[in-house]
Amino acid sequence: MHSISYERARDVAHAIALASAPGSKFIGGGTNLLDLYKSGIERPSMLVDVSRLALNAVEALPDGGVRIGATASNTFAANHPLVRGRYRLLSEAILNGASAQLRNMATVGGNLLQRTRCYYFTDPAFKQCNKREPGSGCAAIDGFNRIHAILGASPACIATNPSDMAVALVALDATVRLAGPDGERSLPVAEFHRLPGDAPQFDTVIRQGELIVAIDLPPAAFGAHSHYLKVRDRASYAFALVSVAAALDLQDGIVRDLRIVLGGVAHKPWRAAQAEDALRGQSLDEENIARAAALAVAGAQPCAHNAFKVELAQRAVNRALRIAGGLA
Repeated sequence: MHSISYERARDVAHAIALASAPGSKFIGGGTNLLDLYKSGIERPSMLVDVSRLALNAVEALPDGGVRIGATASNTFAANHPLVRGRYRLLSEAILNGASAQLRNMATVGGNLLQRTRCYYFTDPAFKQCNKREPGSGCAAIDGFNRIHAILGASPACIATNPSDMAVALVALDATVRLAGPDGERSLPVAEFHRLPGDAPQFDTVIRQGELIVAIDLPPAAFGAHSHYLKVRDRASYAFALVSVAAALDLQDGIVRDLRIVLGGVAHKPWRAAQAEDALRGQSLDEENIARAAALAVAGAQPCAHNAFKVELAQRAVNRALRIAGGLA
C-alpha cells in the first residue's frame, strides 16, 4: 500500500516549508490531482492542503488591474463583478470549462497546474509515455491521436493543455505570482507552461515547493471587443478540440492591437503571433480576417487522426474574430 501524509498549511510560509521536500504536492480543490492519484499517475508522499489559506480574494489593483487569489474557486472568479465587468473574456473561458460542480471545487491556481491531456498519459496500462516514464516513448504518435497537438509538439510528446482559463489569461497578458523557498517571483502566464521538447514530463516552469499565490490582470485593454469560442464534441463537460480567445483593441474599424490565442492544439496555450501581426493596423474585414485565420495555424503538423483540427482552428479563429469585432 502506498502511504501518504497530510498537512493543512497555516499560512503561505508554512505551506512552502512543508512542500519543499521531494514528493510533496499542494492540494486545493483536488479535481485533477486526486484523479491522477487514483490512477497511479501521481504518487505524492505528502499532501499540503492550501485550501484554507487567505488567498481567495478578487480585488482591484491601484493601476486599474485586478488580482485573483490562487485559492479562489473557478465559479467565484468567473462570476465576480470585477471579472465579469472588466474581463468578460476570462469569465467566458472559465464558464466554458468542466461542469458547474467541478468549477465550484476547482481553484484558479489548480487550473493552471492541470496536467496535459492525453489518453496514453492518463491510462497507466499504456507503458509508452514519456510524461510518466521519460525515455519510454510516446504511444500517441502512432496511436489514436484525434485530440492531440498540431502545433509545438515534439517527437517526445504530442499532448495538449486542457485549460480554458489559461488561454484567456494569455490573451489578457496576465501574470502569475509565485512564492517559494527562494522568495517570490512573477512571470507572464504565457511563459508558465512549457512546450514538450525533450522533457515532456514537465508541464510548467514551476519549481519544487513553489506555490501559486495569485494571478494579476493588467488594466483591461480589450474589454469591449473580445470572445472565447470553444469547439468540443458535446455541449458541456468536454475538453476543447479547438478553442480561441480573441481580443481586439478596435477603433473606427481599425485593429490597433489584438491577441489571438488557441487552446486544444498544443502543449500550452498557443499565441498566434503571425496572425496578430497580419491583422494589427488593418481594417477588420472579411479578407483580413481570413488571412489572419490561415496564419494562425502556420506550421501545423497534424498526426494521422487530427488533421481536421487545422481547418477547424482556422474556422474557429475566423468566427471568434468576427464575434469579437461585432461582425457576427
